[in-house]
Amino acid sequence: MTAMADTVALVRLMTWLSPAFPVGAFSYSGGLEQAVADGDVGDAQTLRGWLLSLLAHGTLWNDAVLLAAAHRAFDDAERLAEMVALAEALSGSAERHLETMLQGGAFLTAAASWPHPVLDALGDAAAYPVAVGAVSAAHGIGAEAALAAFLHAVASNLVSVAIRCGVIGQKNAVSVLAGLEEEIIALAAAAAGSTLDDDLGSATIRADIASLRHETLPTRLFRS
Repeated sequence: MTAMADTVALVRLMTWLSPAFPVGAFSYSGGLEQAVADGDVGDAQTLRGWLLSLLAHGTLWNDAVLLAAAHRAFDDAERLAEMVALAEALSGSAERHLETMLQGGAFLTAAASWPHPVLDALGDAAAYPVAVGAVSAAHGIGAEAALAAFLHAVASNLVSVAIRCGVIGQKNAVSVLAGLEEEIIALAAAAAGSTLDDDLGSATIRADIASLRHETLPTRLFRS
């Protein structure tokens, strides 16, 4: 890519994955609110451990693998349709399904401001990582850059959830994100070379249960 193309890709990633982009990410905690209520996450250290587990072994790793696969399949309508169906089927709970599908649909609606035939192939609804992967590829954004930006954006939103749940303050929030930087970069590189057959899968049972239990949490700030 030329220097200008790199700059365009950077600006688009900053736009698409910024808190201001209207996907409603601020409404979801991915089960973190339940983890806080259960006492599993109560400070910066336990938050970091929770996020690292999701990034390396949980839903965020699966999302990264799905994003990379959608990135490769963006110009193949049949393969992309398979990716859309697979990603939706992998939603482990009603709230997880709600979260990924509504954010993905909102992303596609907003991304229509950058017209491309891939939007027709994806339709009105696709899981969030599939939508981001396919649209990023369609606009010439490399898989590794898209993955790093996506993972950082999701981690940043979860850190914001922790702030709103009263677990940490702004200073520790920045510290947690700074401490995740190397891991996010390494995981983006690993996911860019991943395959669905060899790398898709998670082992964060406690986080999955938290997502399920959140459905009946008496007092909630978040939709998941």
